[in-house]
Amino acid sequence: MSNTHFGFKTVDETDKAHMVRGVFDSVAARYDVMNDVMSGGLHRIWKAYTIAVSGARPGHQVLDIAAGTGDLTRAFAGKVGPTGRVVHTDINEAMLRTGRDRLIDQGLVLPSVICDAEKLPFPDNSFDIVSVAFGLRNMTHKDLALKEMSRVLRPGGKLLVLEFSKVAKPLEKVYDWYSFSILPKMGQWITGDAQSYQYLAESIRMHPGQAELKEMMRVAGFGHVDVHNLTAGVVALHVGLKC
Repeated sequence: MSNTHFGFKTVDETDKAHMVRGVFDSVAARYDVMNDVMSGGLHRIWKAYTIAVSGARPGHQVLDIAAGTGDLTRAFAGKVGPTGRVVHTDINEAMLRTGRDRLIDQGLVLPSVICDAEKLPFPDNSFDIVSVAFGLRNMTHKDLALKEMSRVLRPGGKLLVLEFSKVAKPLEKVYDWYSFSILPKMGQWITGDAQSYQYLAESIRMHPGQAELKEMMRVAGFGHVDVHNLTAGVVALHVGLKC
């Protein structure tokens, strides 16, 4: 039996996916509103930057992992056009359903697939771009997930990992105060769930920092990895090119 972390708690690794699923089941309906409030709308800028860096163009095949309510999926669809394809995936059915419904409401009928990033149900060398925004942090075996992302990318393909990271040292104290004192209260007020946002704050601290994640991506098969720190390192975009 192996253990892993769920926030600051140590849990059996077979239980983590179920526990993470419970977090997102709880907040799915108000997820986008909470994102806007807790980031002051900055998450939209971070995602727009990710799309710009992706280089997505007409005809590209894109896999959006942990796509949730579909912000990146929708933006990629606009870039790849009718000759391309964007696959909207998430391990959490409530989040996937919320995102699929939103996409349909906006006139986009795209493939939506429930899948585990550690066991992607796609052939080798299938995609030009793979993206995962604010999802890698919640995966039990990040190394396996990164290898799977590499496997399904074509040689020369690009992986984009947008994730909370290690904030610049001068901001650590105020960021900790905001994360542990304010964020759970916001979660309670907006979603009725303080615990899920306590988990969010804890999971950010347990996630690999910029340099460690860069090395993990290199080990997983990405020959070149760039790191873009956004908002003083509150978030980092890691961009890996498959060998």
